[in-house]
Amino acid sequence: MVVLWALFLLSAAVMAWAKWIQQDLQLTGQANAGLEASAMAHSGVAMALNPRISLESPQLEREVDSGLGYRVRMISEGGKLHINWLLAGEDPRKITILKSWLTSMGLDILERDTVVDCLLDYVDNDNVKRLNGCEDDGDYHPANRPFLTLEEIPHVRGIEALTSKPGWKENLTLYSNGLIEVVSASPEVLRALPGFGDARIVRFIEYRAGVDKILGTADDPPFKSLEEVRSFMGMSKTQFDELGQLIGIKDPASAVMRITSVGHSGKVIRQVELVARKSGLNPAILYWKE
Repeated sequence: MVVLWALFLLSAAVMAWAKWIQQDLQLTGQANAGLEASAMAHSGVAMALNPRISLESPQLEREVDSGLGYRVRMISEGGKLHINWLLAGEDPRKITILKSWLTSMGLDILERDTVVDCLLDYVDNDNVKRLNGCEDDGDYHPANRPFLTLEEIPHVRGIEALTSKPGWKENLTLYSNGLIEVVSASPEVLRALPGFGDARIVRFIEYRAGVDKILGTADDPPFKSLEEVRSFMGMSKTQFDELGQLIGIKDPASAVMRITSVGHSGKVIRQVELVARKSGLNPAILYWKE
């Protein structure tokens, strides 16, 4: 009986040890796959930052081995709304674009005007309160300077109607030169531009995304001038002239790109997202997130 009991205990210990070894191997495999996927994502970033790499470059997608590779997507940051540029100088045309975008985000008139006035009070260099704005009040003190990061915006008093909306930051930037790059702008940004009606926007977006319907890939048809955009949109020259000094084709600040690199190893995925100015041999990293 004692021998049988000893054999039973030994068998149980062996089974527990085998199960532990199996779990350890699984965890080690997952960790290795995670490292491989991360390495692939970083490889994609290194490739995208090469000054010779463009949207048409096949190197932006690569399968190194079976189940091991990366895919990179690059989109110009110029297609977003530069919040400091819109607010600077309180230009009526830029404020109109900002208000139109806020309306497309679902804000009513009072909420929209409150957000705009509070933003203007935050960045101006005086302490004069606008009708729906907010200047120094108790512990609240506007910075009286342009925004340094988008994460600063939620600290503006009266901004909650905007920051409570899902994805409110997706169409904003601090990295472009200001001019709205229509060939990479989202539908929400395009709707904020005067003369860009919904039917025209749908047709434009479908065409510019190419056959794969994904913006920022090699098959996107090129637009070489604003005149080509105007012609495709079916807008009159007068309508388009009203957008002068507000829109552009490419960011003259030299290709400020948002780069998303996704690496995979088997079913394990890792992603790196960054904003970089691809100018010359030494690209400048403006933002990085893993």
